Amino acid sequence: MLPLSHETANIFGFAGMACIIFVYAYITGRVRPNPFVQHGVNLLGACLLTVSLLVNMNPPSLVLEGFWAAIAIWGLAKAFRARRQGSCNARHNEPEART
Repeated sequence: MLPLSHETANIFGFAGMACIIFVYAYITGRVRPNPFVQHGVNLLGACLLTVSLLVNMNPPSLVLEGFWAAIAIWGLAKAFRARRQGSCNARHNEPEART
């Protein structure tokens, strides 16, 4: 248990819920959502909800947030890898400078 009041924990929980609702609307409304926004906000939401759940214990929801965070971290890792490969591919596809 964390040394937070139930009220403070609820504020964390509502903030996490707002993050997850925001990102759901964001990915629904975008043709090509930014994966860093998508997964980063999901991870933030999962972390905030986890803080709330550590005070107001609900084991099934706590497990769900663990999976939610793990999937968000996986998505962020894929996005970082894709960005790095894209910048490497862009460098290889540039025409050579004439001398």
